[in-house]
Formats: sequence, structure tokens, C-alpha cells
Amino acid sequence: MDSESANIALEQGTEKNVDFEDLPFKDSFDLYHYEKCALKAGYSCIAGVDEAGRGPLAGPVVVAACILPVDFPIVGLNDSKLLTEKKREELYHLLSQREDVNFSISILDHEEIDRINIYQATLKGMQLAVRKLKKRPDFIFIDGNASPTLRCPHKTLVDGDKKSASIAAASIIAKVTRDRLMLKYHKMYPSWNFLKHKGYGTKEHLEKIKLHGVSPIHRKSFGPVRISLENKKLPKELLLEQMDWDMLNRMETLK
Repeated sequence: MDSESANIALEQGTEKNVDFEDLPFKDSFDLYHYEKCALKAGYSCIAGVDEAGRGPLAGPVVVAACILPVDFPIVGLNDSKLLTEKKREELYHLLSQREDVNFSISILDHEEIDRINIYQATLKGMQLAVRKLKKRPDFIFIDGNASPTLRCPHKTLVDGDKKSASIAAASIIAKVTRDRLMLKYHKMYPSWNFLKHKGYGTKEHLEKIKLHGVSPIHRKSFGPVRISLENKKLPKELLLEQMDWDMLNRMETLK
């Protein structure tokens, strides 16, 4: 079966009775389901891609790509956001020690994010991470619904870090890498307490911006940061425990 035919089979779930429909998440859900479907459809080297740090007001966005051995389920592998920091570090260590696990990382800093916007920076990071893999994947699963231009067939999976082992592994790698970077930034700029919130727009972080202004690693194109730079008061409704990505987009329109 040629690559194009295999790709059609994978997308439609028709070749060799491959069922490629999204499955409801359950505790017993097989995180290797999608990887196994890809193997049945004729692919042999499958990667997962995920990012960490798309929504924060400060610091980089980190993208990881990971190729896992399908015959080695990793106990505890799951979406990095659902794991404790200790468990993420343990799994990162396990992944980095195994010779049959291949992963790569790309980091786009706050300046690049401001230059091309966070969406384009994330797509660029995906491309770079895939390109840096030592092995060349012939199929890629990507978390979310943003699809970069890649040289091989790929499929986006919303909540993919809860559905695909490869994406879950990439999620852990990206999250741990970014958290470590934010720890270094915390030591450089302790006034903003990056150690605690990792740059996300928590109530404490917004109050730190009001008190100290912006740090050298804040994303100047993001609403609350830009407002601070323009010496305007932070809108009261922005003082939330945690701001989601939709709210950040809405804040981009504030002047």
C-alpha cells in the first residue's frame, strides 16, 4: 500500500477495518489505540507532537515531538496537566533514558512570539521539533486542531494528550522542559514569582505586573502586558484565578 492510500485509509478508517473514530476517554482507554491504527494502515514510524506555554503572559512556548516504541506501554503516561510535577519529572527521566524513545524539543522565546504571534510561533515550533527528530516519522499525531505544514501525513487530535501515547509523552517532555526554563527565569527575575505560576495569567501574576511592571521575558503583544506598558490600569474583570486562552484573545483587543 502506498503512502497516499495508507493516509486515506487512516483518515477514513476503512483499510483493514481500521477504526479511526475518536473514542470517549475512559480510565481503561488504550493510549496506543491511534498508534496501532496507524501501524495497521501501513505506517511504521509514528510521532506525537504537543506544546507547553501557549497561553502564558511570559516566557517561551516549547514544542516536543516524540516517537515511542508501541510494544512498551509506559505506566502512568497521561496528559502532563493531569500529573503531579514529581510524576512528570519521573516520566521525563524514564523517557530520556530509553534508547528506543526518540524525542526532540524546539523553544521559541517571547521575542519570537511577539514578532510572529503565538499561533504562528506554535506552528513553527511544531515544524522545528519534527525536523529535529533523529528518526524520520512517516505519520504524525498533533495535539489540538492547529495543523502545521509538514512533509509527511499527519492528523490533529483534540485533547490528543489524553488519547495518544505519543502525544502524551510529547506533552510531558514539553511541560517539564518549559517548567525548568521558568525556574531559571524565576531566579533571574524573582519579583514576578515565575516559580509558582510559570508565567500564566493568575491573579497573583497580574498583581505582580501591576506592582512591578513587566519583566524582560514578558510577551509584550499579550493584552495585560501591553496594557501595563501603556500605563493603563488593568481591568478589574481580568483579576481571575486563571485566564483561559479565549480570554487572552479577547484581551488582545483592549487598548
